[in-house]
Formats: sequence, structure tokens, C-alpha cells
Amino acid sequence: MPLDSVTVSALAQELRGRIVGTKIDKVQQPERDTVILSLHGQGGSVKLALCGGVGNARVHITRSAYENPERPPMFCMLLRKHLCGARIAELVQPERERILILRLDGYDELGASVQKKLAVEMIGRGTNIILIDSEDRIIDCLRRVDSDMSALRQVLPGLIYRLPLQQSKPDPFRLTPQERQAVWEARDRALPPEKWLLQSYACLSPLLCRELVYRCGGDTDALPACLDALVDSVAAGEFTPYMLMEDGKPKDFSFLRIRQYGDGAQGETFPTFSALLDAFYTRRSQAEDMRRRTAALRKTVKNALERTERKLAAQNEELARTATREEKRRWGDLITANLYRAPKGGAESMTVEDFYADGAPEVTIPLDPLKTPQRNAAAYYKEYTKAKTAEQYLTRLIAENERARTYLSSVLDELERARGDADITDIRRELGETGYIKAKRGGKEKQRPTAPLRYRSSEGFEILVGRSNLQNDALTFHTARKGDLWLHVQKVHGSHVIVRCEGVQPDDSTLQQAASLAVLHSQAAAGGKVPVDYTRVKYVKKPAGALPGMVIYTDYATIVAEADEALAEKLKA
Repeated sequence: MPLDSVTVSALAQELRGRIVGTKIDKVQQPERDTVILSLHGQGGSVKLALCGGVGNARVHITRSAYENPERPPMFCMLLRKHLCGARIAELVQPERERILILRLDGYDELGASVQKKLAVEMIGRGTNIILIDSEDRIIDCLRRVDSDMSALRQVLPGLIYRLPLQQSKPDPFRLTPQERQAVWEARDRALPPEKWLLQSYACLSPLLCRELVYRCGGDTDALPACLDALVDSVAAGEFTPYMLMEDGKPKDFSFLRIRQYGDGAQGETFPTFSALLDAFYTRRSQAEDMRRRTAALRKTVKNALERTERKLAAQNEELARTATREEKRRWGDLITANLYRAPKGGAESMTVEDFYADGAPEVTIPLDPLKTPQRNAAAYYKEYTKAKTAEQYLTRLIAENERARTYLSSVLDELERARGDADITDIRRELGETGYIKAKRGGKEKQRPTAPLRYRSSEGFEILVGRSNLQNDALTFHTARKGDLWLHVQKVHGSHVIVRCEGVQPDDSTLQQAASLAVLHSQAAAGGKVPVDYTRVKYVKKPAGALPGMVIYTDYATIVAEADEALAEKLKA
């Protein structure tokens, strides 16, 4: 859900004690809509996430790990120029708006003191992150809004920064009880109470309106008293960071406990709003965001996979027809052996003894009445030769398409397990190199593969996990040494896993942990206990012409393991 203004107020109150007075050491932009400020102060170092995405706009302290792109975006470079070294002097929320403004004290290129502002607007489709100078002029913003996009408010470099137009609806938290009672008495009685609340007042979210009506217990006349109680609670700063979950998945959040769902949803409280927002969006948005960002690649791969499967079906059907070629050759032999008995012309068949079969039974051979017996025999020999050649050609094509189908299925698995822009870039590059998408031109600089995931076993062995087919190849055939241990889940797509042991036999605990990581980073992650093969790297080979990630291996043993996310978090290096 979008942040409502009351939650923003509670969040701002919480953040002031944590970030005001801190210095901005580093600025990163790991995703298009997300900026991370690394802050340092007397209380230690924290990371402040500023998210300007539609539907997930927020500001909070985060502990989540973000992966940065190889080349920072231009907006990130601009923020680094203006923000690094500045101190946060104040955090302001204008007039209960869903806007937070960081007032910054810093220095310009000549060392003169200068003040700037960084505004995070969390207002639906108008969500934005805006950098403002000391004269309230916009330096730049995450999303530029020109007159074609909005006739009421433009957000462009050089323009004076102005707050969005305020709603005409009254703020219930600024009205007296008598004024709220007057609004209630003048209500449209045909509207349901929750809809009336939403249409009559600003600052109230749909979830909050439904909760107020629910707390009235069916007595609509008690709604003004429930609203008064809420206003008093907010004025007293009585906030509870609360997350609603449905079937174990994040559903919604609020600044108070939500009771309207009864047993249909579970609740979880958090010590701070930052912890609430970090957990909510990490759990809910990561998978959805990655599916959105990989949608185009996923569609391309699925289309290629469907084409490959159609080809395979047609080729297998054609191959099945070549199974009758021996009969064609036999008919040609039988016609040739019985030319003296063959009809002179115009016959549609001839009956002869089949000396190829036991007992030489009679067999009737179809003939083309427009051809002589010799030409009928030659036609059957030609059909036999054609079918034999087709079988060889189709067998090769089917093998190639089977490999392509296996490879494309592995790419779909990669896309399911992608966790950041670096993973998507690797997969896109891989598809470009294999010809499934058009590779980008103009990049003379050689692209470096992203680093594998790194873990350390409880006994101190380093464990490396590939995240794409190209990275699997690089990990197995370039990074790993011949004496290292190589693991892969048996008979399903998944990552190559390397235990850096250089010929030493790892202990059973390390082997089990590496096998668990192999299962976690495979298609079998949700399948319980599955077999995992392991061998030395020297026994892993890549056949000539094999597609990325495809290998063969020998001299292996098998261990049974299951995915364990908690263990993976514990072992992260």
C-alpha cells in the first residue's frame, strides 16, 4: 500500500532522532527508483533508502543489501556531486503531506557554505526525488514532468520548487471535535460509512477508513467517537508499526493494529517503522519487481522455447515416418527379383513371395500404374535413400533442439532466481551471445562477468555459487582449481557450486552445507530433499560446441540435501 500521511508523520518523527546531524558519506543508486545514502554520525553508520517508485515510495533506514550497477546512473552521479560531505540539518514534513524534505548543509566547489534540499514526494503517480538549491530552484529530479505530462505542476531543472496542490478535503487531525461532528451531521447518508470517510477527509487511507468503521462494532453513530479516539491517539504519538500478512505473505501495513480481518490475516509488530518498511518491501516487492524487470526477457525465452518445442514435435513426427524405410527397400528388391513376373504396365499392384520373411509368405506390393516395374523399384529405392538421409539429418536436428530446449529451460530458471540488475545483465548478455536476442553494438569495452555469490562454511571453507550459465562456466573453468570440489543438483537446472579446498577433502558439515546451497540455487529449491552430485573440478568437462552452463562430469558421488534459506543467510561471507 502507499504510505498515508499519518504513517509518514510517525516515520519522520522516528527518523529525526537517527539521521539529523549525520554526514552523507556515500550515494548509490542500485535501482532506477532507489537511492541509498550512507550516513555517519555519533550514533554510528546507517543506510537511508529513498525509494521513488510508483507503488513503493518510501524513506527508511535499511539493512537490506543492494547490488549496484557497474556504471552509476547520471542522477546518482549528480547526487554524489552535490550531497557527499553534506550534513542533514533537518527533516521536514510539510503540512501532513506525503513528502519528506532533507535540509542539507554543505560546501560548494570553492569551499563556501551552501544549503540544499532533497525532497522525496510519495504521492501516487507523482512520486519523485527532487534535488533543490539554496534559492529553491530545482537542480534535477528522478522524473522530469513537463507541461505535456501535467498542466498544473511541472518539475524540471531550473524551475522554482513548489509543493503539490493541497487537497480541498479537511484534515481531521486539525479539526476540533465539534467541527468533525458538524462534518458528520452534514454527510451524505446514502454513502457507506467507509466510503464517506474516504471522500470527506484527507490523510485517511482506505485501510484506515475500513478499520474505523469496523471498530464501531456495527454502530454507525459511534463513528465520530472512533475518529476522535484516533485523533487523540495520533496526537499523543501512540504509533505501532504493524504489518498484515496473508498466508505468510505481506499484505498491508499501518501505524496501528488492524483488526478488521479477524482470523483471515496474521499480524506482526516491529520495533520501528524503518524495520517495518524494510521487511515489508523486501519480502513483497523483490519477487514482483524482478518479475516486472525480467518480463521482456522472459517473454523472449518462452517464445523461443515454444518454437523449439513445435520444431521438435514436427521433427519427431517426421522421424517416425522414416521407420518404414526398410519396407520400401524390401519392396524394391522383391520387384527387381520378380521382373519376369511383373505385369507389363497399367497394374496397380503385384503379388510375390517375400523371401525376406520366414516361410516366404505372399505379399502384395502397391505399384504406380503409370510406371514400368523397373521404375517402380527405382522409386522405392529412392524413397528408402531419402528416408535414410532424413533419419540422419533429423536425428542431428532433434539432438540440437533438445539441447536448445534444455538450455532455454535453464535460462527461465535463471530468470526466476535473478536478484538484481547484474543478474539480468548477465542473462541478457548470455542470450545475446547465443543468438536469441540481438546483441547491443558500440560496446568495445569487454564486459566482465559479475562475481559469484560467496559463502563460508562453518569450518571456514569458501563456497562459491554461480548465478547464470555464463557465470557457471567462468566459475567452473576459470575461477576454480582442479582440486576444488564441484557440486550440482542431479538432473535439474541449477547453479554450479564450488568448495575452495584445493585437493583437501572437506569435512562432512561443509559438504552438507554446500549441497544445501546447491539445492537452494536450483529448480529443486521447493522440492524437499533431493540428490546432489559432487566431484573434483578436474572431472568436469565442457563438450565442444556446448551451450553456456552445459557440462559433463565423471567420478562423482551423491549426497542428499534440501534448501535452507536461514543457513544461507548465516553462511554469507
